[in-house]
Amino acid sequence: MKRLFTSILIMLLLIPVIDGQDKKAVTLNGYITSMQSVMFDSLKGDFLTQNLIHNRLNFKAYAGMHFSFALELRNRLFTGSMVSTNSEYASIVGSDQGLFDLSWDLVNEKSFFLNSTIDRYWIDYNNGKFQARIGRQRINWGQTLVWNPNDIFNTYSVFDVDYVERPGCDAVRLQYFPSPTSTVEFTVKGDANNNITAAALFRFNKWGYDIQTLAGYADSHDFVIGAGWSGAMGSTSFRGEATWFKPVAEFSDSTGKGIITVGFDRVFTDNSMVQVQLMYCNDPLKPTDFSSFYLRSLSAKDLAFSVFSAFFSGSYTVTPLVNLSLSVMWMPDLKGYFIGPSFDYSIAENLDFSVIWQYFTSKMSGSQLRNNLGFLRFKYSF
Repeated sequence: MKRLFTSILIMLLLIPVIDGQDKKAVTLNGYITSMQSVMFDSLKGDFLTQNLIHNRLNFKAYAGMHFSFALELRNRLFTGSMVSTNSEYASIVGSDQGLFDLSWDLVNEKSFFLNSTIDRYWIDYNNGKFQARIGRQRINWGQTLVWNPNDIFNTYSVFDVDYVERPGCDAVRLQYFPSPTSTVEFTVKGDANNNITAAALFRFNKWGYDIQTLAGYADSHDFVIGAGWSGAMGSTSFRGEATWFKPVAEFSDSTGKGIITVGFDRVFTDNSMVQVQLMYCNDPLKPTDFSSFYLRSLSAKDLAFSVFSAFFSGSYTVTPLVNLSLSVMWMPDLKGYFIGPSFDYSIAENLDFSVIWQYFTSKMSGSQLRNNLGFLRFKYSF
């Protein structure tokens, strides 16, 4: 898989772009953030602190009418007691689950480390109703806003507050658009463990809803089928996804794992918003500690920690420059919940300030655990 992927990528890079229109351009944008964070279980306990300087660079180039290219990377400098007290922290942060390891610790010392990661690199060919993209890319098959069991290629953590781009994957993606409201797609990806995920998706519009069906093979382990939808009931959006994972090696013996989620959301005229999402899973994960709950690598198969889960979030635009939000997650099987209030202030056109709090409590390994995480962030975009 790696050899095939590399060969195709090199051949595409060597293609001379011959086009009737002489159009060549390169763009650059990105941001830099400074985020101070703290973690503790109670005010009487020990505090772990961290400062993160995060710089993102997004390069895009266009050649002719049909080809475009992207290279995007994130450079992160970590300091503080979270680093100095955990010798495995740098390896956890720098872990690259892609087909190629494109994460490097440029400096790694006891109390700080500097990591650089390429999380997007792709070549895109677009011609009429056909589009092909090869490389590390974001493939979003999700229709809902929190949990996405249809998103079998690159699932993300809802708790990650400083990665709005979300993870990508090393894949070949082929899309055909029979009409403005329909898509036929086939995608195959490889990962660091030489596992293959390959699936086809058909999306169309009916009764005012975007509806999709998918089927494929996930992580060299499961046969997958799924469906999703998004539309509106009056002024309220109605979304949902369902996916069934069946181990291929135990096809006749195992019952498989099913995940179903539905959600409602509404945006008001002042850009305030509320959303509710519910999820059911017949075989949820059983985390044993906070790290396995918060820091682990996600897959669409492992979204649930409880047979039933519920999520609510709302945001209120106080002024055009000030926004308040609150998120709540309930996980009854863990006797736990999550609460996450935040405050966002636009200081200037390209400068934002945020205060974010996350509180977790749950029962794991026979004990009721709790954790607090606080974040103070300045973000400059360019």
